Amino acid sequence: MQCPGQDSRYWSGDDVFETECPRCGHSVEFFKDDSRRKCRNCGHQVLNPRIDYGCATYCPYAEQCLGSLPPELLAGRDDLFKDKVALAMRRYFGADERRIRHAEDVARYALEIGRLEKGDMAVIMASAYLHDIGIKEAERKFRSTAARYQHAEGPPIARDLLEGLGAESGLIDEVCDIIGHHHAPREAETTNFKVLYDADLIVNLEEKYREAPPAAEKLEKVLTGSFLTDAGRRTAGSVLVKLVGK
Repeated sequence: MQCPGQDSRYWSGDDVFETECPRCGHSVEFFKDDSRRKCRNCGHQVLNPRIDYGCATYCPYAEQCLGSLPPELLAGRDDLFKDKVALAMRRYFGADERRIRHAEDVARYALEIGRLEKGDMAVIMASAYLHDIGIKEAERKFRSTAARYQHAEGPPIARDLLEGLGAESGLIDEVCDIIGHHHAPREAETTNFKVLYDADLIVNLEEKYREAPPAAEKLEKVLTGSFLTDAGRRTAGSVLVKLVGK
């Protein structure tokens, strides 16, 4: 027996579609039953953004159906969610390539640090891609990118985006909490917050030090006193030390 949703005899014109590569924004064509496609522009393996596991919660044939899917697809459900959030972020920022690039750089470091710190990668990656999502509204309403305005404006926008992606409520609540104070650590913080904070700090310092490289002594003080995780501190050291004395 084949699930009607996977039987091409029941497909409509919408079952062959195009989506954006989350890495470069290039158009990638999918057939409904493709698990992933390689972006012809940058080579990124793009997961099918319309794969939906919802029926598995009630379908009596779920075990057989899911068991027939490619193992890499089952293992890549977190990657699929990450790609969906990345696309939502890119669409929201539109032509603002500088802020898109910043979010993607933060996500890259968050992925590395989060795995080492054993955080919840779905929360971490959603927070990384969306941490500055309030900046447009902060500029529009207050003509400012100050942290307090980003903290106020970001969570409602992030909530709308994540609800539109079907994220579960607990994840949404935690991501919005992180975004709502991501520049201002509290006395006690979760691993997920610490990972996002450190990844964002690395990118901010990297951008700053490209223009004005620090002395070695100053960098050492920053590395010793500014980071919240051991993995973040080590990652920052390997990245930022290359900019000293340039």
